[in-house]
Amino acid sequence: MAKALDLSLEDEEQLCNLGTALSSPARLQILKLLYFNSYSVSEIADKLHIPNSSAALYVNSLEKAGLINTKVLAGTRGSMKICSRKNDSISIRLKMDDQNVDKVRSISMPVGCYTDCRITASCGIASEKGYLVPDDRPETFYLPVRVGAQIIWSTSGYVEYQYPCMVPKGATITRAALSFEVCSETYNYNEDWPSDITVWIDGHECATWRCPGDYGARRGRLNPEWWSSGCTQYGKLMIVEISEKGCMLNSAFARDLPISAFSFDDAKPIIVRIGNKPDAEHIGGFNLFGKRMGDFEQDIVLSLFYHTV
Repeated sequence: MAKALDLSLEDEEQLCNLGTALSSPARLQILKLLYFNSYSVSEIADKLHIPNSSAALYVNSLEKAGLINTKVLAGTRGSMKICSRKNDSISIRLKMDDQNVDKVRSISMPVGCYTDCRITASCGIASEKGYLVPDDRPETFYLPVRVGAQIIWSTSGYVEYQYPCMVPKGATITRAALSFEVCSETYNYNEDWPSDITVWIDGHECATWRCPGDYGARRGRLNPEWWSSGCTQYGKLMIVEISEKGCMLNSAFARDLPISAFSFDDAKPIIVRIGNKPDAEHIGGFNLFGKRMGDFEQDIVLSLFYHTV
């Protein structure tokens, strides 16, 4: 795979080193030599007909600029430095980031890619093409076919997802937002079937929404023809936002839990759980919809807003 050295105007020291390294025809000749083979410093000197001391200086300059790799190995008379190609191209972005503007990274998680669950009947998993597991068999929820799900349902419990923390090292996360389509769950459907559906992120209880019912009085906008009327059809789009002001659910205050209470780290996944608390007043289950069923053409989307120093 080709490797690229990616720099911007913020990389001042490395850009200066790069300019120095590329300012000599001899150093350019070394880069040409190392494109297909690795050589020691003395071999480079022999091939270019230059003194060993000059070859060593050129190699140090190229290494400092991030253009070559070196490795010291034992030789017949002491050690020797082996030089090899590090990058295939150089990209320099002649612009700088505005530190006052937040950046965002979003990950869309298919509803079937849960990593943990607690499921009770009535329950099931279906794709846009058909049922993936037998109805009302909680033990089937860990079958590999689950990753193709476009709708999953359970009358209680939860599903849990793991998201990578895809922000640059050293970045400060200022806001997080989780959006998904959901409704209650009962046999067939019941528009008057309340369910207290809770969202947890990294073990923190963020928000609870009392869904009025299991919606089925009209067809879902995205549902395939095979999905029959008379059963769950669509949900409501829930958006949980976390900032320094606390947690919001569809723009309404949900809990006094600021973003600074979360310890997001690229060394561990962000755990998202959606479901009913065991002691909820209304344990009415849940249906989670993917981007090919229900009303909203999206999976479960986690967005992280951040700025770099």
